[in-house]
Amino acid sequence: MERRRDGENAPVATPVPQISVIVPARDAAGTIEATLAALAAQDVDRPYEVIVVDDGSSDDTVEIARGAAGVKVVTQQGAGPGPARNRGAADAAGEVLAFTDADCVPAPDWLRAALAAIGEADVVQGAVRPVRDVRPMPFDRTISVDGRGGLYETANLIVRRDAFERLGGFEDWLGPVLGKPLAEDVWFGWRARRAGMRVAFAPDAVVEHAVFRRGLGEFLRDRARVTYFPAIVKRIPELRRELLVGRLFLNARTAAFDLALLGAVLALLLGSLVPLVAVLPYAFMLVRGAVRWRGRAPIAAFGELLADAAGAASLVAGSIRYRAPVL
Repeated sequence: MERRRDGENAPVATPVPQISVIVPARDAAGTIEATLAALAAQDVDRPYEVIVVDDGSSDDTVEIARGAAGVKVVTQQGAGPGPARNRGAADAAGEVLAFTDADCVPAPDWLRAALAAIGEADVVQGAVRPVRDVRPMPFDRTISVDGRGGLYETANLIVRRDAFERLGGFEDWLGPVLGKPLAEDVWFGWRARRAGMRVAFAPDAVVEHAVFRRGLGEFLRDRARVTYFPAIVKRIPELRRELLVGRLFLNARTAAFDLALLGAVLALLLGSLVPLVAVLPYAFMLVRGAVRWRGRAPIAAFGELLADAAGAASLVAGSIRYRAPVL
């Protein structure tokens, strides 16, 4: 409740937030302050609330979140990002649930654009771009979402509350994985589509994602996580049509690498240079991606080659393990 500004003692009801922004966080002290500052600066004409769900942080994430004006903080002990989002939704008062992450910076008009899009949909994927004020390096980690690719990244996902409750929230289904849990957001989006819900992409609802520095070793370890993609495709076979190249290859790059590998093997077995023509598409991709790094081009190309090889091996291992071929 709040008091009237004219000095009268009669209480008036505080408006119920029409939008609840839910931010799961774990050990996000280095980024969450910028996230919350961007959320506080939203240019939107409807009330909204911000809920941070701390998922067992060991740094100053909770203290920073509690120090931000108007932010509600709830805590849980390391259950994972999916359960953290569910916990935030359970505590939310809004008719619309807007999900972003503690390493993201929403644009000032993010919520306004998201509301315009959700008016015609039940689930909206917004655009995600790397932050603009960081000079990129070859092995950086970030996220980009520039269209309806079928993965429903929760760095920028807006859902009607009634739709969220009908679906039962996010579901962790993949089991133990390398690094943090994954694919609960992909599964959520496809459950919505299978239920006949309206799903849209909003290019004007923009969130910028932090850029994290990493070395070659971490770059290779992160690429190895594609070993779980066969499991995702097995559960969501629609992705073969929506996302995969030729219903078999994860993307055009993995297809080019596999073709190059086949050409190299045939050249060795046949003692002929002719099969090496198959190497050219991948070589072109590798060089084109490396030259933009100028002086770092050789190490960038070497790292990408190793990562593509690690990814190919991981996809084969996952395809065998989950009995769902993805190359």
